[in-house]
Amino acid sequence: MRPARDEAPQAPQGAAPGPGPSPGAAPGAAAGRSRLYEHVREGLSARPQLDVTALSERDVERRRGPLGGAALREIVRTWSRLGKVRDGIARLEAEKGRVAQGVREIMASHDKAAAKTHPELAALRERGRSLRGQLRALEAEESDLEQRFYLGALQLPNRTHPAVPVGDQSQARLLEVVGEKPVFDFKPKGHLELGEGLDIIRQRRLSHVSGHRSYYLCGAGALLQHALVTFTLQKLLSKGFLPMTVPDLLRGAVFEGCGVQPSATPSQVYTIDPARFEDLCLAGTSEVGIAGYFMDHAVQLQDLPVRVVCSSTCYRTETDTGREPWGLYRVHQFTKVEMFGVTAAERGTESEELLDEFLGLQKEIFSELGLHYRVLDMPTEELGLPAYRKFDIEAWMPGRGKFGEISSASNCTDYQSRRLNIMYSGEGGRLSHAHTVNGTACAVSRMLIALLECNQLPDGRVRVPPVLQPLVGQEVLARPPAPLLRYIGPNQPGGGPPKTGGGALRGGVPVEEAEPKQGAGGAGTSRDRRATRGTRAPPGMRRIPGIKPGNPPGHRCGLCSRGALGTHRCPPPIVSPPLSQACPLCSECSL
Repeated sequence: MRPARDEAPQAPQGAAPGPGPSPGAAPGAAAGRSRLYEHVREGLSARPQLDVTALSERDVERRRGPLGGAALREIVRTWSRLGKVRDGIARLEAEKGRVAQGVREIMASHDKAAAKTHPELAALRERGRSLRGQLRALEAEESDLEQRFYLGALQLPNRTHPAVPVGDQSQARLLEVVGEKPVFDFKPKGHLELGEGLDIIRQRRLSHVSGHRSYYLCGAGALLQHALVTFTLQKLLSKGFLPMTVPDLLRGAVFEGCGVQPSATPSQVYTIDPARFEDLCLAGTSEVGIAGYFMDHAVQLQDLPVRVVCSSTCYRTETDTGREPWGLYRVHQFTKVEMFGVTAAERGTESEELLDEFLGLQKEIFSELGLHYRVLDMPTEELGLPAYRKFDIEAWMPGRGKFGEISSASNCTDYQSRRLNIMYSGEGGRLSHAHTVNGTACAVSRMLIALLECNQLPDGRVRVPPVLQPLVGQEVLARPPAPLLRYIGPNQPGGGPPKTGGGALRGGVPVEEAEPKQGAGGAGTSRDRRATRGTRAPPGMRRIPGIKPGNPPGHRCGLCSRGALGTHRCPPPIVSPPLSQACPLCSECSL
């Protein structure tokens, strides 16, 4: 059944930025697939009520998005032509109704034989056939124009707050610095070294278990994660937030409605095999799931704003494999507590006020944890597609020797609500588009970095922040008397099942394993080095010095977990990894 025309877009009012081509991208950049538009065509959701006329070319050009000013002009022209076509269809439909009424009157006032010879009946029927032909042509044009409009308009950014700095990340405006930077009389360690020393973080020897950028938290590490989540939830529940759990798997249409493009290249979104599960993706933030909860629903004005808090597991592809391959800063999976708000737009300032409230809560949480951090007003190229304005908070991380982002808070105005049909009901039942605001309350993996590195002691122990001590049950995290695990796998010297037969030992390792023979891995013998010296790898492939192809058996690439170390090609999206990366299995050979 053809959708009602009053559901069609009303000239977009806002959009948001995201990754993509240069600002001058041609209109053809809009071509492609839109899962949200497919969702609408299948009758599963209402048509997005976009407002492209409220967006300026300057807004689009200043944002880092897939489209530029030329594309916006083409989208506006398409919208204008679509409006004229729909007006034409409405006129023809009205005339078609009058023709049909005339035919019914003739048939009612004459018997069948007389009606057939009535002079006006043939003319009316001929006119009806002509109108149906014109309608088919216009409806085909309408369908084509509508598809072109949505494929383009759904990639446009939101409007931009006038106070937002213009430019890239280097133009971020420093708003505030909070807390004292920790000072050490020793060289501070990184969180991974600290975590491994305390046996609370494991990231090595996992490529064959869970792949690159994965990790385990155990013992006090797991307790710290649960403590951070509990502390944050208790804080927000006391402020009147509604607790919620959300699905990890969601339709691509919901992602697009939030301003995330699952089909972009590259994309931070994991898409489930479409051959088995059509249009399902793993959420990189519970913001998507919470927005889906409100999708196609209205909230009473007197119940606004609605503040929601959700703790969830987040999944991100982190396709840029060359950036911080070790540690917890860029990982594929982590736990995060998210704040999400739905508010009215009666005065036009409600969402800005809610954004300030979320920012205040973030600062309260981080200050109570004793962090040294700074607040940034992010520039136009860092806003992402949906944000009208965004504040980031970066905490000092001594082991990294710099600040690192631990949270952000964004005002998306009506960008998401116009795409997902999130409304509120005002006086007389009048429906209006709500505004949405979101903010990170606690991204556990990055919070662990800041807490471990800022609270370390010279001997490798770590102080627990006072607010977390009742939840962790310890004031100081100390080294265990002995590691819980000893590696016995085949991929390192000393691995494999224990040898019997009284062979000589060196450091608890049989001599024949401690001193690998030719091709046995590790640094190898001089003969090994001579064997590999001067050999060239095929184009697009890497040779690992000191390790012959295929040796030792089972020693896998730490990036792709597939090819044996030596000369091999990592499958997409991992292409030509830098030679400086250490193997996550043995930490000795290079990739």
